[in-house]
Amino acid sequence: MRALLYSLINNLMYYKYSRRLIVRFIKRTVIKALCSGNNKFSNTSTRIQNEKKLMVLSIISSLVHSIEKGNIKRNISRAVLQLWGDALAKPRNEQAEVKKFYNENGFYPPWFLVISPGHACNLSCTGCYASSTESKGEKLELDIVERLIVEAKNLWGIKLVVFSGGEPFAYRSAGSDILDIVEKNPDILFLAFTNGTLFDSKLVARMATLKNLTPAFSVEGMEVETDSRRGMGIFKKVLEAMETIRKAGVPFGISVTVNSTNIEELLSKRFIDFFFRCNGAFYGFFFQYMPIGKEADFTMMPSAQQRFSFWKDLWEVIEKQSIFLIDFWNHGPLVRGCISAGRDGGYFYIDWNGNIMPCVFTPYSAANIVEFYNTGKNLEDIWNLPFFKSIRNWQAEQGHGTGNPIEAGNLLMPCPFRDHNEQFMEWVQVHSCTAEDAAALQNIKDPAYRKKMADYGKELAEFFDPVWKAEYLNK
Repeated sequence: MRALLYSLINNLMYYKYSRRLIVRFIKRTVIKALCSGNNKFSNTSTRIQNEKKLMVLSIISSLVHSIEKGNIKRNISRAVLQLWGDALAKPRNEQAEVKKFYNENGFYPPWFLVISPGHACNLSCTGCYASSTESKGEKLELDIVERLIVEAKNLWGIKLVVFSGGEPFAYRSAGSDILDIVEKNPDILFLAFTNGTLFDSKLVARMATLKNLTPAFSVEGMEVETDSRRGMGIFKKVLEAMETIRKAGVPFGISVTVNSTNIEELLSKRFIDFFFRCNGAFYGFFFQYMPIGKEADFTMMPSAQQRFSFWKDLWEVIEKQSIFLIDFWNHGPLVRGCISAGRDGGYFYIDWNGNIMPCVFTPYSAANIVEFYNTGKNLEDIWNLPFFKSIRNWQAEQGHGTGNPIEAGNLLMPCPFRDHNEQFMEWVQVHSCTAEDAAALQNIKDPAYRKKMADYGKELAEFFDPVWKAEYLNK
């Protein structure tokens, strides 16, 4: 029944007048669900309700714009609609795997996985979290990656897998690449963060045939900012990749590391128009710079004032221009705060060595998936590790969990690693976590590093505590 509905909606979206009716229906239905009496979290804050509405409207507007401009081909949009709908909108408590997990644990399972299958990358970007070590030959073998995905589907009912890196399209194992993995899992929506330099017409044609992978191209701003961090000529190569994939009708987005030097550019009319109006990006992900890795630079981290201004200006862009943009950190209220450590609606991160971490930006591991598999354990055992339980308990105490009062914490400061570093480092030491690399190990021991992180959290609280109380708690 759901498949027939998706097919009907897809066909109607390609006719001007019926598209208007469908969009009106979707807006009314989704917004009603967000404001329903059952949605206890949203109903506790008028501001959060409004932000959810604006985000839904921006997604719908982006979809309509892409269809009208021919950026999503009709033969692809049917699969895209079902995959994206199941991954982003389908109630998870309808799934048998999710019900089973809840009955056994009293919590809902993680929503997705982030996997960096290989460390290899053809670029060496300044400050990249994946550039912390000299060796770049590490990788998860194909059988491990495939088992992770199958287990996540069978145990947790996941519908979304994210590939990070290294460069995902440089991955090779047992004669296969990531598109071979994508092909074996047509029921999963895959998102790959990529530098875009390895794309050619053959690769894009295969993506258009598979239909269940969307790439997010990494840029740092416009040409000067991107090339200064990623290398000369990289910006033009990314634009070429965007053009090729746009002509194939596959939806794509951009991924930007927000730092103290490019933050003023990223919400400018020039930037937004260039990538979303002219080059056809469907979505944009903003990741604020984290001082980790061998070239960690505190001067690149957005200041508390910059982060506050970016929060305010980003919502203005979303509201006035209906662009689908997500800011990981500032948009904590949308997702009930931190989504790391296998929280319901959250995820785990597995790197190229099999190290299992709370998230991509916290380089401390509680275990290794290869070692777990070799001793007969699985993803359920990972979920139950004390390190991750400690983080999930903190999330609940901060009001991040389902049914918890949002008055307990400040969801504009959701990140335990960056916004509450003293607490995070305490967990690392108590649970004897393994540092991913020499730089992460040094950060544990370095009092100067830890003081800078702690001071940043305190400075951030001065800006965001009053905003949280006034805007979200109506106090």
